[in-house]
Amino acid sequence: MLVGSTRLLVHLGSITQLGVDAIVNAANSSLLGGGGVDGAIHRAAGPGLLAECRTLGGCRPGEAKITAGYDLPARHVIHTVGPVWQDGERGEEAVLRDCYRSSLAVAAENAVRTIAFPAISTGIFGYPREDAARVAVTSVRDAVAAAPGAFHEVLFVCFSDEMVQTFITPFPELSA
Repeated sequence: MLVGSTRLLVHLGSITQLGVDAIVNAANSSLLGGGGVDGAIHRAAGPGLLAECRTLGGCRPGEAKITAGYDLPARHVIHTVGPVWQDGERGEEAVLRDCYRSSLAVAAENAVRTIAFPAISTGIFGYPREDAARVAVTSVRDAVAAAPGAFHEVLFVCFSDEMVQTFITPFPELSA
């Protein structure tokens, strides 16, 4: 999908292997590592990431904070805390939208031109994948459209073929 001059694409693989300006970490509120993508990013980045995260004082759901990438190929890690799915009636969608908007705002403030997102909140936080993909793509599309020229490429990184299809089915223009 092309939004102005920004390409939005779905990528199959590990977010920890991408040589982009920034990867986004679907973190927990402590920012001190956990399971899923959060644990994978912390392991791949090495101890420097944890040390820097200890200085940040955590993060509230929907907000984003940036660190160096340390041993990752990415220059930066943008940490955001997604909502824990309860029933869809407790503001989960608004918080998830804020994760993408806040991450892109922090990215723009730090001259990040290429950024990769995981499927925030779809792991242990339990957000339904189809709904999360819709929120992710529409939030990023709208934020990128509101900041013309700020970004060169935004990747939605999926860990499985099934998740790739979850993103591509409603948005076939995302396929590479």
